[in-house]
Amino acid sequence: MDQKDNNTPAARLPLYMNVEFRRSYARQPEHGKLKNISLTGAFLETQDLDFVPNDKIVLTLNVSGRERKLTAHVIWKGEEGCGLAFRPVNNRDVQIVDDLMYFVENKRETRRSVLSDIFNKVS
Repeated sequence: MDQKDNNTPAARLPLYMNVEFRRSYARQPEHGKLKNISLTGAFLETQDLDFVPNDKIVLTLNVSGRERKLTAHVIWKGEEGCGLAFRPVNNRDVQIVDDLMYFVENKRETRRSVLSDIFNKVS
């Protein structure tokens, strides 16, 4: 039986979501965009490139009127932002990420359905 390597990141779902975040020691929030997400982490696009691996970040996620602060840490840094690994504290942390992924995928499926209906009517 094949076991997934614990260092292999989970499959990412593309999205474009404005988020507020702050470093765990910062008082003022900063703003960025989540460009992809999985149950285990995300890519945060930001102008602030002073991150180093293991910096702790607190993301504020808003999903369907629910706001949740989710802790993460920086895995890597690139020219446009950084890769984050989530550090869920409880099941509600995991649930809000799962809900966000569901809403993104559902929105994508709805667009595909609408486009399919349009193409069927045109052809």
